[in-house]
Amino acid sequence: MTTEYRQFRFQRPPGSTELVLIRHGESAPARFDRPYPYRDGHGDPELAPQGREQAVKLADRFQDQHFDAIYVTTLRRTHQTAAPLAERLGIVPKIEPDLREVHLGEWEGGLLRKHVAEGHPLVTEMNTKQRWDVIPGAESTEQLAARVGAGIRRIAGAHPDQRVAVVVHGGVIGQVLAMASGAEPFTFIGSDNASVSVMVVAGDQWIIRGYNDVSHL
Repeated sequence: MTTEYRQFRFQRPPGSTELVLIRHGESAPARFDRPYPYRDGHGDPELAPQGREQAVKLADRFQDQHFDAIYVTTLRRTHQTAAPLAERLGIVPKIEPDLREVHLGEWEGGLLRKHVAEGHPLVTEMNTKQRWDVIPGAESTEQLAARVGAGIRRIAGAHPDQRVAVVVHGGVIGQVLAMASGAEPFTFIGSDNASVSVMVVAGDQWIIRGYNDVSHL
């Protein structure tokens, strides 16, 4: 009788944590006749109507799945995105301040959107150098990596052998996945609003299991 050896399916290592990284839904457009409020130096727009619809579709996708916790940041667009899912699952979201969006210095409050749309030369330089701090006063890649890494390790340390939803920001997802893969800093910067990426944290090993899934949208 011949022994057969099937291909292995991935299994989370013992003690590891599965992080379902969700980018917040689409936020309100930048209008300089009606500027965003600020929170701790960050522009803090609310969700646009499209973003609220995306949040409901996220809840539809995950309402029958198990999560041990839901995390959000200090910025309200993550709270509003997480709210429909949290309500359906009966989970009160926790705040992880170190996973707030990259600080954009003088380009906070919607100016980044304006300068991207208008082709500002510093946008080209920022993308070429893959550094946020090309923007005057913005957070450096090293500063972002240090605090985001601390936030991810804190969540993973609190939830061994568990699955956690983490509603965060595009810049944060990009930084986390770049750190996990060893890629250039902006490799994963383009995640869509309300997209789902998945990472398993097993001690110092961060394993990417999915990126930018928008099938629910």
